[in-house]
Amino acid sequence: MAFESSPAQQERNPASLSPQEFKATAEAILTNVEWVIEGKSQTIRLALAVMLAEGHLLLEDVPGVGKTQLAKSLARSVDCSVRRIQFTPDLLPSDVTGVSIFDPEKRDFVFKPGAIFGNLILGDEINRASPKTQAALLECMEERQVTIDGSTYKLRSPFMVIATQNPVEMEGTYPLPEAQRDRFTARLAIGYPDVNAELAMLDHRGEFNPLESLKPVCSGETIVRMIATARAVHVAPELKRYAVDLVAATRSNAQLRLGASPRATLQLLRCAQVLAAMDGRDFALPDDVQQLAVPILAHRLIPTTETSMGGNDSVSIVTDILRHVPVVSQPGRF
Repeated sequence: MAFESSPAQQERNPASLSPQEFKATAEAILTNVEWVIEGKSQTIRLALAVMLAEGHLLLEDVPGVGKTQLAKSLARSVDCSVRRIQFTPDLLPSDVTGVSIFDPEKRDFVFKPGAIFGNLILGDEINRASPKTQAALLECMEERQVTIDGSTYKLRSPFMVIATQNPVEMEGTYPLPEAQRDRFTARLAIGYPDVNAELAMLDHRGEFNPLESLKPVCSGETIVRMIATARAVHVAPELKRYAVDLVAATRSNAQLRLGASPRATLQLLRCAQVLAAMDGRDFALPDDVQQLAVPILAHRLIPTTETSMGGNDSVSIVTDILRHVPVVSQPGRF
């Protein structure tokens, strides 16, 4: 099978970046973030891939491992507007989206934008807000717009929600509804650092906070160009079928009560295009899809009660699907 770029892909849009420019800019952002988050190169790489695929990122892990630091450092590496929302049980939907307020001078209602009107939105501990407030993000994340009192307000590009949450076993948390989990392109866990990374952190943080000295390494306009460049990365029909087969396998798996949606298939391929561009390629490979399968699919799946009681989770199920679904299921099917 040929996964190389097709002749039609050779003509590049003037607004896009060359493969070398894309790779260099991505590496600059990664290096910038790694100055704050040490020893987590793969997690940072996947987080950047989600941003350049115009997706949204959910960081789920125990407190204190650097979820908010990762979100802040990624946001500070890009010169665009950043808004932070601290989700609490008493946060209202209007605090997120905005509200119409009566202006006595104009004798009319005036819309006051909420915190969602920015390029990069940092939602800290999203699962501590009520389900009603969580639902306020649904339209914003999917349609990149806000509808208030019959009026629709567009959100600017680039637009990304980076949300952090503690595991649902922690006190004071509300589990995210299935519809909202599906709108997050990927779920990543940072995990504890290794010994060397933690020792380096103690040395650096004892003198200063590296986040405070972090400067942007690219503009929001460059991010928009990178997004357009990644969209033009060639995806062979065989690779599209492989992605569809992986997602379809979650829907027919007896261990799952809910499989992945078509939205998951689309986001899987878009992120694969970004990984290819980050490697300086203008064509995606099965390896790109395989790297992304667990972070993009696992959080959307709901295991059956019997599966959960047996000790299996959605991560192990996706890993097993990757082992059993071949890139070419039947000779000559393509």
